[in-house]
Amino acid sequence: MAQTPAYIEPKNHYQILDGLRGVAALMVVAFHTLETFNGGSRFAQIINHGYLAVDFFFLLSGFVVAYAYDDRWVKMTQWEFYKRRLIRLQPMVIMGSIIGAIFFYFQGGATFPLIAQTPVWKMLLVMVVGFTLIPITPSMDIRGWQEMHPLNGPAWSLFFEYIANILYAVVFRRFSKTVLAVFVFLFACMLVHYTVMGPKGDVIGGWSVNEEQLNIGFTRLLFPFFAGMLLSRMGKLIHVKGAFLICSLMIIAIFSIPRIGDEHQLWMNGLYESFCIIVLFPLIVAIGAGGKLVGKTANSICKLLGDISYPIYITHYALIYTFTAWVGDNKIPLHSGIGMGVVLFLSSIAIAYACLKLYDEPVRNWLQKRFLAKRA
Repeated sequence: MAQTPAYIEPKNHYQILDGLRGVAALMVVAFHTLETFNGGSRFAQIINHGYLAVDFFFLLSGFVVAYAYDDRWVKMTQWEFYKRRLIRLQPMVIMGSIIGAIFFYFQGGATFPLIAQTPVWKMLLVMVVGFTLIPITPSMDIRGWQEMHPLNGPAWSLFFEYIANILYAVVFRRFSKTVLAVFVFLFACMLVHYTVMGPKGDVIGGWSVNEEQLNIGFTRLLFPFFAGMLLSRMGKLIHVKGAFLICSLMIIAIFSIPRIGDEHQLWMNGLYESFCIIVLFPLIVAIGAGGKLVGKTANSICKLLGDISYPIYITHYALIYTFTAWVGDNKIPLHSGIGMGVVLFLSSIAIAYACLKLYDEPVRNWLQKRFLAKRA
């Protein structure tokens, strides 16, 4: 029997949103690179709020998932939805864990003393568990940072991304806009309470399997993902000229703002981060989704940025671990290490692009033909 696509045709991409995801991903790499030189002080961090990229990604994901799938449930089962999301995300989760394993033993030293004590079998076990995104507990830590994915730290956000997709498929897709808005309001209150009244004045965290970190992870996930979903359903987009440039500058500015307040005024920074996540990020997405690109060059740039955004995010941290170990073990100051930081930045882009073309796209194409086709 002939094979035909499982669903009618793919929807058009919001090209500007793809480009903005790439801008945010590049800012994450720069943030993590410069974080190595902050001396352990969040107040001294250059590109201080780069970690807010995760919250921006969650909002984008909620918007795109609702746009792509809300009107397809009459033709699509939950399992078919899960297959589509797994095919989109899981290949690079596996590659990120493999790259983390390749670089692991180059990171040993005073900064990561557990590495020298880790036998190869244990590292490989952690790598294989990382393929599944199942989080490991601190008792299985092989680095010393108590991450749920110690070979590839950023995979923690994919763990929460999968939870959001399950919540969407099982429950939230069934809600009316009014009911969804009520939940989004409650999630916003949770976010403000944690950032303004909480012990740290920021949303940093979510990557460990303990009560505190899981609380941070869910707090960071719930508002932006379902606010993005609500924004997509409302369809209130903003149409302005130069939307990509405006939104890119907004993202860079938001991430680059220095820490607000000091250790005695933590609530000030928490209020800033809440405002960014609750107000500015939805505004950026509304402008980006409502904007139009003019010319082939702009379209090509946004497509390239969108294509490498996920690969660079999920693979770059193996280089960051290695860079952190080099800087920490040798007490390298910023002015001496920034050159290698630039090399790291460019290398992370090259690795991401190679993974995209040589692995991610071919594997996803094969999986789509194998699992997303039905008999005519």
